[in-house]
Amino acid sequence: MINKIYPSVAAALADVQDGATVMIGGFGTAGIPTYLIDGLIAQGAKDLTIVNNNAGNGDTGLAALLKTGRVRKIICSFPRQVDSYVFDELYRSGRIELELVPQGNLAERIRAAGAGIGAFYTPTGYGTTLAEGKETRVIDGRPYVLEYPIHADLALIKAERADRWGNLTYRMTARNFGPIMAMAAKCTVVEVPEIVELGGIDPEAVVTPGIFVHRVVQVERTATQAGGFRKEAA
Repeated sequence: MINKIYPSVAAALADVQDGATVMIGGFGTAGIPTYLIDGLIAQGAKDLTIVNNNAGNGDTGLAALLKTGRVRKIICSFPRQVDSYVFDELYRSGRIELELVPQGNLAERIRAAGAGIGAFYTPTGYGTTLAEGKETRVIDGRPYVLEYPIHADLALIKAERADRWGNLTYRMTARNFGPIMAMAAKCTVVEVPEIVELGGIDPEAVVTPGIFVHRVVQVERTATQAGGFRKEAA
């Protein structure tokens, strides 16, 4: 019987190795797998490469992981924002490596890994420092840069609903990078507040099929300080 439900975050992350490449879903405050990030911090793996949309906010979530000093490199599109002081301090002191990738290229490099595409040409970044050292080609009179897929050992994502086979649905913009990261990783771990019986998700509504999901952990919904449920940014 296929059952991908794990009893705890700790059990789902127990075998993460030092030096792993970890994709972490989320865009701004939407879809951040907070429980899984905290679990990775507690697990203790180090020398990590993190793939994310940004480089953390404030002192929680990804920023808290960076603050441990166990992240060697981050691949992202938006490393700096008003509250990215953890990353700023690490980068300026030379304690973290940054690979800056335009957001469209980031999404496509992740998607390409899941789709089995060896490389692709994109016009984004051509003629800038981001294209230095990369192969270029003119196609139909337009210049392109060759980009390669981003594969991961582990993907940590947040979904709204799952069944024991790992079929997933998401809540509005919390979907963001989750589906393509699930396809690009050797092992995908998902946190969800709701687990339903098989058949409880309309097959036509499944966004990420269970074939791309390896472990599911049920967690409580994140509450605001006011005591209500936090709504994902729309």
